[in-house]
Amino acid sequence: MINWTEIETAAPTPELLAAVSAALRSPDPHVRDTLAYEQLCRWVPLLGPQERLALGDEMAGRLADPEIQARTFAPLVLAELADAGAHRPAWLDAFARWYPGESDLRGWDPALGWLHAVAHGADYLAALGRGPLLADPTPLLELAAARLLAPTDHVLDAMEDDRLGRAAAQILTRPELTERQALGWLDPIAAQPPRRPSATGRGVPPVVSNTLRTLRMLYVLADRGVRLDRGGDPVPLPHSAALRERIAGILVVNSPFTG
Repeated sequence: MINWTEIETAAPTPELLAAVSAALRSPDPHVRDTLAYEQLCRWVPLLGPQERLALGDEMAGRLADPEIQARTFAPLVLAELADAGAHRPAWLDAFARWYPGESDLRGWDPALGWLHAVAHGADYLAALGRGPLLADPTPLLELAAARLLAPTDHVLDAMEDDRLGRAAAQILTRPELTERQALGWLDPIAAQPPRRPSATGRGVPPVVSNTLRTLRMLYVLADRGVRLDRGGDPVPLPHSAALRERIAGILVVNSPFTG
């Protein structure tokens, strides 16, 4: 039994780290989110390199967990590890298998609390993309597109689209990206047939709605810049003008108000 009051100021011993990591699987949202996750965030900067790698290995494995809350909180810890400078290619491989294929896209569940697969995965993409861990960040952008185009009947309803748009914008601040790399990940999205509400009353499919709202957020951030951290100033996207033109071309063919 974890004494959460005492553990808050305790050193991360192997035994305590294992117990708190296990609690991150809890179906109790208070235990998982407020206690276990926040404690791991406090501990990650205190861990040694090997401890961080071991924790990351555990989280990467958890992306295949049968419990949805276990899967969706693992990327948040991987994001914390990435911000602390820890990364293995195998973690991204595991994430790439999970993220586009996750079918449970609920934001909030009355019993389980926040699940937020799309948003939490976006946070991991952002952490990898805004830092120096990957020499080539274009696979991260391609994963964002793959998530948007994956079949789903769920309309994102807890601002997950904004989180994914912000993640893409943070990745796109990388100065080494060429214009072609900054725009090329949008090609599969642009290749989809236009989908507008029909005269018969059939609405826009969830995949299209989710994608368009994500791109609208990205357009705003391409225009205004994106903060890489909460206290910082907005950072411009190097290929902002070309990116906005590309996004506008996708949005306009899917809007019923553009002729």
